[in-house]
Amino acid sequence: MSEKVRCLIIGSGPAGYTAAIYASRANLSPVLYEGIQPGGQLTTTTEVENFPGYPEGITGTELMEDLKKQASRYGADVRNGIVTAADLKSTPKKVTVDGKTEIEADTVIISTGATAKYLGLPDEAKYAGMGVSACATCDGFFYRKKVVAVVGGGDTACEEAIYLSGLASKVYLIVRKPFLRASKVMQDRVEKNEKIEILYNTNTLGLFGENGVEGAHLIRFKGEANEEKFDITIDGFFLAIGHKPNTDIFAGQLDLDEVGYIKTQPNLTATNIPGVFAAGDVADPIFRQAITAAGSGCKAAIEAERFLAD
Repeated sequence: MSEKVRCLIIGSGPAGYTAAIYASRANLSPVLYEGIQPGGQLTTTTEVENFPGYPEGITGTELMEDLKKQASRYGADVRNGIVTAADLKSTPKKVTVDGKTEIEADTVIISTGATAKYLGLPDEAKYAGMGVSACATCDGFFYRKKVVAVVGGGDTACEEAIYLSGLASKVYLIVRKPFLRASKVMQDRVEKNEKIEILYNTNTLGLFGENGVEGAHLIRFKGEANEEKFDITIDGFFLAIGHKPNTDIFAGQLDLDEVGYIKTQPNLTATNIPGVFAAGDVADPIFRQAITAAGSGCKAAIEAERFLAD
């Protein structure tokens, strides 16, 4: 037997919790399933200093707990669970949670986020929050006048290297290929930046440090006759090799871009399926910030309310 709800929110984080706050205050009695990582990516961040309303900063985990409490206070039903299947084209929409619980919903807000891609090194997990980051905009401030490294050779990596060069004393750009994949404009900006040193043909073998990242073990010309191993001294290690939106279970139903991000209508969170909305990083390959995710969660809830009213 299925449970029927007016508004189902899939995923938590700033987008999901904010959508729950607005949907609750609109008397939609939303049910939110937090997903595989309750609180989203921000729970892996230590200090958050750029979210309005916290002048002294706050940890990512505490910020998400505050948003969750606020959503619950207004009546949102926040639950543990992972949506494992979805039929969004049916009326009402039907989803399965943890492979067994069936939910029918008049509206669905998807806020499943995107997962940063990592190299797969054990040291990335070891130093998570202690020098390893996948967001220069989020964490760059903590490396003012320090030495950092950025991994990647595309536009994102170049943008993050340039951003960090305005804060750090030196930026290494670790590129596994003998060239940058970034646009010509971005290549020129990086190459002309005196604070950025590009390490071509270079892979990362590991990281080292006592109480945080203090350096990286690198290898140049891996597998070739002139292979060379060397270390660099750094305080921060930033991954910029892309993100994977968490949209696998929606493929074939929602319109996705070539990477897998959900396409929404211009200036809206509405998807190609009436009554289904997407908020946060799952539909945002550009900004990927807590505040923009929260804003889109607000928009999604308002759009869901108007959809139900119509």
